[in-house]
Amino acid sequence: MLPALLAIAAVLGALVANRQRRRAGLPAQAVILSPRESTVVSRDGAVRSVQSAELTVDAADLEWLLSPESVENLARTYWRFLSRVTLGFIRVIYGENERRVVLLARPLTLLRFEAPEYVFEPGHGNVCWRIRDGLLVARAGRGCGFLALDVRHLGEEPGGRERLRIEVSVANFYPAIAAGFSTPVYEATQSAVHVLVTHAYLRSLASLHLAKSKVGRFATSRPDAPNPLQPESCGA
Repeated sequence: MLPALLAIAAVLGALVANRQRRRAGLPAQAVILSPRESTVVSRDGAVRSVQSAELTVDAADLEWLLSPESVENLARTYWRFLSRVTLGFIRVIYGENERRVVLLARPLTLLRFEAPEYVFEPGHGNVCWRIRDGLLVARAGRGCGFLALDVRHLGEEPGGRERLRIEVSVANFYPAIAAGFSTPVYEATQSAVHVLVTHAYLRSLASLHLAKSKVGRFATSRPDAPNPLQPESCGA
């Protein structure tokens, strides 16, 4: 598992560098707020890691980005980005009441999550996946922790632009690598890959191209409903 993570990290570094050179002329601006050293491991081995970015968009896009459909699509965009940036080595398999992050195929389930839970409030949306188990989860940590994506309106900027904070957080997660090897090994491999991928995902949102959810729980049923930016289809 460690050699696979190191290989993925090397590929990610090259792909992220290439993406960063092509960010000019995008419809929004994404600025990373969280430092690279944003992961904390407690004494009992629980990990908390928070990556966030400020997204500055036109006022016309604000309502669309905060809609339940777009929050669901932002979540799908994260899973699709994870698969694309790892060249398909990591895939997400959807079940009726679960999500599996697998290495190539189902038997190699890295992480298994419960079905997502959503919270919507004025100016705020949140989607949370509770962690069930998987090869990357320590035995003692099964059924603990969660992965969450949070979108919050921060306010208006001069010139009619609006600011959003988009945050991806992992909390109360017990990594198998830290339990089986050591915390420094976890930080140098799985944690480093997670931070790299998440920062790249947050930067990619400046394109405002969202993948369409495979489940479509909040998909707009009316074909003529307003949608200022058509989400990018991922073949779902």
